[in-house]
Amino acid sequence: MVWERRWNPLQENWVTITGHRNSRPWSVPEKKIFLSSRDHEAACPLCPGNQRVSGERNPDYESVFIFDNDHPAFALPAPSNRVIKNSPFVSAPAGGLCRVVCYSPIHNKTLADLSIDETKTLIDAWADQTTELMSYKKIEQVLIFENSGELVGVSNSHPHAQIYATEFVMEGFRKETRAFEKSSSPLMESLLSAEIMDQRRMLYEGSDVCAFVPYFAKFPYEVFIVPRNRHQFLFGLSRSERYDLAGALNGILRRYEALWNCAFPYMLLVHQSPCETSHPAYHAHIQIHPILRGPNLPKYLASVETGANHFLNDGSPEEKAAELREVNIGLTEHKG
Repeated sequence: MVWERRWNPLQENWVTITGHRNSRPWSVPEKKIFLSSRDHEAACPLCPGNQRVSGERNPDYESVFIFDNDHPAFALPAPSNRVIKNSPFVSAPAGGLCRVVCYSPIHNKTLADLSIDETKTLIDAWADQTTELMSYKKIEQVLIFENSGELVGVSNSHPHAQIYATEFVMEGFRKETRAFEKSSSPLMESLLSAEIMDQRRMLYEGSDVCAFVPYFAKFPYEVFIVPRNRHQFLFGLSRSERYDLAGALNGILRRYEALWNCAFPYMLLVHQSPCETSHPAYHAHIQIHPILRGPNLPKYLASVETGANHFLNDGSPEEKAAELREVNIGLTEHKG
C-alpha cells in the first residue's frame, strides 16, 4: 500500500500510508531494548519500601499503588497568567494534578505480564481515579496514559502509568470531542462497524470490546481498543465490559512482545470525555501508539510529522494487522 492518504475523522486530518518506505536503506544502528532482570531495585523510587525524592517512603504494597507525582507537570494552584499589554503573546495558567499509578510491586513486570484479573483491577483503579479527580471543582480533563520503554523516553522502567487531571482540555481531545459531537451518526460506532465488516484490521472481537489497527493509523502497529457500547468515562463500564477490556488490552500487549520476542515500547492513552460539560456523543476508548516499525527499529518523528503535523505511516495497516494476528499467544477469552 503506497502513496495513499487516509482521513482520520477523530482528529480531522490526513495520514499518508507509505508502506514501501519501511525497506529503505537505514544506516543508523538499531536501538537495543533492555529490561531489568531484578524484581526489586534498591534505587527505584517506585518499588515497595523505597524512599522517593520527596522523602516519603512507599508502603510495602502488593497490588496497584497510587501517589501524587513528585515531579508534577501541573499543580494546584497554578500561578495566575501574565497579561502583556499591546502584545501578541498570550499565556494562561497550567493548573492540574499529577499522579503515578504503579501496576505491580514487581519491578521487572510489564503491563503485558499482568493476569486478566490484575489488569481488571488496574482498570478499576483508573475508573476510580477518574471519578475522584472529576470531583475537583476546576478539573476539566482526566488523562490516563503510559509511556513504556526507554525508546519513548521513560526514565523508570517500573511498571506504571501517569494521570494528568488538568484545568483545561488538551487540544487533541478538544478536536476529538468536537468530531464526536458534530458527526451526523455515532462516530466511533460507525468506525467500529466498518472495521468489523472489513475484518482485515481486526485483532480482537470480544462480547463487549473490540481491538483493531485503525484504517488511518499513524504508526505501523497502532491499535484502538474500543468498547462496543458508548461510555463517556471508564467508570461507566460494567464489570463484564471491564473484564473484556482487560482481556483485549492484555492480549494486544502480549502480541506486541511476541511479534519479535522483545519488549515493545509504546505510548498508551485512555481517551475519555472532557468533564466540564456534558458530551454524550463521546465514546471512551484506548489508543496504543507503538514506536517500533521493525525489530529494535523505532519510527522517528521527523520534519513532516513534527513541523507540518502530517504523519507518514511506514507500514500498511492491513499488513501490520495481519502480522499481529499471526502471532500465537494462546489467547482465551475471559468470561469474568
